[in-house]
Amino acid sequence: MFSATDNDKLQQIMTQNPEIKSLISKLHKAHTLEISTISHEIRNPLTLVYSTLQMIESQHPEVLTFRHWDSLQRDIEYMNQLLEELSSYNNGKRLHLTTVDMVSFLKKLALSFASSLADTEIEFTSRISPLLPRASIDSVKIRQALLNLLKNAQDAVNACPDPARRTIRMDADPIHDRIQIAITDNGCGIAPQNLSSIFDPFITHKDNGTGLGLAITKRIVNAHKGTIHASSTLGEGSVFTVTLPVQQNA
Repeated sequence: MFSATDNDKLQQIMTQNPEIKSLISKLHKAHTLEISTISHEIRNPLTLVYSTLQMIESQHPEVLTFRHWDSLQRDIEYMNQLLEELSSYNNGKRLHLTTVDMVSFLKKLALSFASSLADTEIEFTSRISPLLPRASIDSVKIRQALLNLLKNAQDAVNACPDPARRTIRMDADPIHDRIQIAITDNGCGIAPQNLSSIFDPFITHKDNGTGLGLAITKRIVNAHKGTIHASSTLGEGSVFTVTLPVQQNA
């Protein structure tokens, strides 16, 4: 699987040569179909295994006391999560564009995320400019991308050893013909040597992470002809900035 840097280089090559663009597009479609087929073929028997385990548990409750039963369940749940995220990554470039009121869209997203923090000590604030224009986006995928960033911020502040305050902020502003959304946290930050690879598939520095969350986010943003940038300082926190065009060009 290509890294984020490899994909950026491919995009540059494709814009320079129409014949290469056509060839790479055909190869990408074949690659996408192959991943979809493999994911589908694995998911079906895995679902059967999980159903069988649930049936065993209901008929023989004593298995709950077995030493490795919980870890077996967690491993299967992790595999399901990995397959779901692999499917999301694979389909990240397939967009269903509609014109969206970005002020209303982002306010609903902020409210949804704030609700998920109700029983935590995390302080979440949002500042959404009322001047945001309507934009042509795939609202389901952009919601997924931004929630990935917000949940990453949540993990980052939770991973810090007892900070004075755990804070996450989302700011959204119109910048010329684009919309800029910045998500800031006061977590532990990202080591400089890791920053350049955080958007690459299967690169993770979190326990039980699949390494696909940020890769999915970047693929979705790129498909919208937008950009995503991360800056971070160890011990202080991180900022992830997404910019989206107001209109999609063919």
